[in-house]
Amino acid sequence: MTSQGLWALLQAAAVVAFLHTFVGVDHTLPFVVMGKARGWSLGRTLALTAACGLGHVLGSVLLGFVGIGLGVTLDRLEVFEGARGSLAAWGLIAFGLVYAAWSFNKARRGHRAQLGHRARRGHRARRGHKHSHAHAHEDGTVHVHEHGHAREHAHAHGAHRATAWALFVLFIFGPCEALIPMFMAPAYERSWWSVVAVTVVFGAVTIGTMLGLVAVGSLGMRSLPMGALERHANTLAGVAIAASGLAIQIFGI
Repeated sequence: MTSQGLWALLQAAAVVAFLHTFVGVDHTLPFVVMGKARGWSLGRTLALTAACGLGHVLGSVLLGFVGIGLGVTLDRLEVFEGARGSLAAWGLIAFGLVYAAWSFNKARRGHRAQLGHRARRGHRARRGHKHSHAHAHEDGTVHVHEHGHAREHAHAHGAHRATAWALFVLFIFGPCEALIPMFMAPAYERSWWSVVAVTVVFGAVTIGTMLGLVAVGSLGMRSLPMGALERHANTLAGVAIAASGLAIQIFGI
């Protein structure tokens, strides 16, 4: 491949990567809403975003090289990527709905437990019993304790890790359809440095755009007062993730 042709391909890769990421709500919305609901720091939210973006790009690169090695045509690879994209969208929908239902149930039970504990605490205080207090997590879980917090918080951290891993797996299986045609042409010409260059540019712009949009969205979400909806933040996050998967299915974005 000539240097002029490679330069044009790299420019196209950068533009397509930016538009592909900017329009695809599934690339940003899940991280913004989950970061807000789970109370993640901006650094943690961006680290997960970068990891998922890298897995998203490398998954399609691996598929492309497997296709090249097996002699699969571009048309067949694109069909397979389309089917994989549909499965990933349904995965987002299922994850969002299950997470919303689980969070709503936890928040409802936590609210009831908190009200019950307040009543019991008032009764014990009147009788001179030992003081204890309740601690409510953002997902609605309520703990009653008289001393250390380490054990009480262990399962909350486990839930955080499970959520992060679920998003990472979904992004690995989620296709990056726009990338495959970009590096297939130089790959068929055995111009491997061109393949690497196209992949690096596409991946860097994709991940950079994801990070920028997630950072702006996260900072904006932090400034929004939730009020009474705060205890249902995780439920709303699940609904938003399901909606992003539904948007992919309906609009093909």
